[in-house]
Formats: sequence, structure tokens, C-alpha cells
Amino acid sequence: MSAAADKPPQNEPPRPERRPRVFSGIQPSGTLHLGNYLGAVKNWVAMQDTHDCLYCAVDLHAITVRQQRAELRRNTIDLVNLFLASGVDPERSIVFVQSHVPAHTELMWILNTITYMGELRRMTQFKDKTAGAEGESIAVGIFDYPVLMAADILLYRADAVPVGEDQKQHVELTRDVAERFNKAFGKAFVVPEPIIRTEGARVMSLDDPAKKMSKSAGSENSYVAVMDAPDVIRRKIRRAVTDSGTEVRGGPDKPALSNLLDIYSAFSGDPLDEIVRRYEGKGYADLKADLGEVVVSALAPIQVRIRELEADTSYTLNALHVGAERAEAIAARTLAKVRERVGLVPRP
Repeated sequence: MSAAADKPPQNEPPRPERRPRVFSGIQPSGTLHLGNYLGAVKNWVAMQDTHDCLYCAVDLHAITVRQQRAELRRNTIDLVNLFLASGVDPERSIVFVQSHVPAHTELMWILNTITYMGELRRMTQFKDKTAGAEGESIAVGIFDYPVLMAADILLYRADAVPVGEDQKQHVELTRDVAERFNKAFGKAFVVPEPIIRTEGARVMSLDDPAKKMSKSAGSENSYVAVMDAPDVIRRKIRRAVTDSGTEVRGGPDKPALSNLLDIYSAFSGDPLDEIVRRYEGKGYADLKADLGEVVVSALAPIQVRIRELEADTSYTLNALHVGAERAEAIAARTLAKVRERVGLVPRP
């Protein structure tokens, strides 16, 4: 055969490079609000254009806090419906429920054997949840939560993990555990990089801008739920606390206004400086009135689609069935390599 015959045809298209893979998950822990949507799901939709994506309802993380059975199931489906209604495409991304892939917990146990107590005690969220006290009533799951998160990420050989600043420490632990395993047993894991969200990353409470938006804050006026009616959205935003003075601008001395402006920018796509210029000579009431309409308009198509998914559950359930199968296929390959590296006898 001639040397020319060994060469590929000149018109053969180049092989496409593998897109980076991301994994991210949200706990199905209750009423879905703007923090869930702007802090994660909206960015997930955009990442489908640049990454191979796995998006997960992390129900095993949710049960570190006692849950009502029916409520947990309902919240899990509601969360997945939000993914789908917002534009996460189950044909372009893998959408699944964490507990549907048992490999998560098996890998967690293996990682537990190389994770140090001191590392887990230093986790800021553990300190916050336990108020610095380790008593007999503190569940092991709360302490061990970051190891399950590490298993979630490493199982899918994710190159990157989109997280908020408050979860960066957990990704750093994941990196440390992956490197420790690879060094001790041989390479099995991709060491992931955190992608720190900026746009909409921290949506703060409407009645206390020092706290993150949460449905457990004690007042329904502290958050806007994704499924709130238009008049309820307008009322909640109209009642949002503001800062002293009358000038519409952001800044460290204007935390409440900064939060409202960030929400406005995240939904509208308009730069913050442009929004500020728009309200020169105007007051807080003008900003709130317009923001209410921006939020109502942006949530309307999502609400319509969620109601359609609720009326016919077959689309969501099928997406989860297919997603679990696709996720399991990736997880099984990673777990087989891990088991071989550790020395576990293969199942006949």
C-alpha cells in the first residue's frame, strides 16, 4: 500500500473535540423560588451549548434533614419539572434523580475510607448547621454530606462543577480526595474545577438582604416562588425592604437595592449600569414596579410549562427513566475502574 493510501481523505472533517463535562445538582427541599432558578437552573440551560451536562435532583442529600415521604416525592418531581420547564433538554443533557443511581452511595463509602475527619470538621456549612457543636443528636449524614457530594461529581468524571461561593469548599475537598485516590491506587478520577457563578449567584431575601433567599426564612414575603401568581409577585417586590436615601444604585452601602438590581439584570439581561442610568431621577417605587413586571413576564412561560408537565406526568417520568439509564452507564464504568484499583473482586 502506498504512503498516500495511508493518509485520510483531504475532505474528511476533523474529529470534534470532546466537550467539557459538568455535573450539578439541587436538593428537592421545598418551595422553588428565584434563588433556585437564577442561582442555578438559568445558568444550566445556557451551559448546554458549551458542555456535556448532567443535572440531578439530589434527594439523598435532602434526607440529611428529616423529610415527609409524600412531600419529598412531590418536591423531587416539582424540581425536575422546573429543570424541564426552564429549558433543560433531556435529549441534550442527562436529567436524573440521585437515588435512581445506586453507584453514588457505593462510591461514597469507598471515598469515606480516604477522607479525613479533620477535613469534614473544617467544612463551613457543617459548622453553620451544627452551630459549632457536635452532640449526640447531630446526624452522621450532615457530617458526611461533602463525601456524597464528592461521589456525585467524581462518578461522572466531571471536568467542572458550577457552584456558588458557599459550595466552593466542597469542590476543593472533592479535588483533594480525587488526587489522594489517584496517587494511592492509580488514576481513576478526573480532578474537577469549580465554576463560580456570578450572574444571579446569590439571590438575597427580600426582607433581609443579609440572608440568602429561602422559603424557610419565616416570612413568605422574603422570597418569590417560581409559581407565585403575578399579583403576588408584584406585591412581594413592592414590599421588599430598601436602603436609606432615594438614589437607585447598588454598592456595599446599598445591599437591598443591589439585590433588586441584580434580580432585574439577571431576568432582563440588561447590564447593571444601564439599569441604574434608566432610573436616574426616579425613586425606589419606580424600580420595584418595573421589576415586578420583569419577573412576572420572565416566569410566565415557565409557569405555563410546569402546569403542562403537572397535568401529564409521562414526559417527566420518561425523562427521568432515560436519564437514570444514561447516568448509570457512565457511573458503572467509573465504579468498575475504582473497584479494580482498590482490589475488590469483580462480580462474576
